[in-house]
Amino acid sequence: MASAADRLNISSQLEHLQSRHVGTGHADATRHEWAVNIHRDSYASYVGHHAMASYFAVANGESVGRTKYEFTQKMLLPCGLPPELEEE
Repeated sequence: MASAADRLNISSQLEHLQSRHVGTGHADATRHEWAVNIHRDSYASYVGHHAMASYFAVANGESVGRTKYEFTQKMLLPCGLPPELEEE
């Protein structure tokens, strides 16, 4: 059986993970927020890894700098505007 200290430790580890990495399983995240987090993480990874950015640049026939610029611009609204919230 898990003691109270174990549950507190697991809870604090989960809170630390969620504060450190955006989008890691927060119960209040909507589907749109989750998709935005995934897309932003992907674009950040592409920009941060030069080899991956070079691959995309060659595939698109553009310079690496232009490709990185476009990825950073896509990070602003990767999935479009958020849907309107429904009032309950």
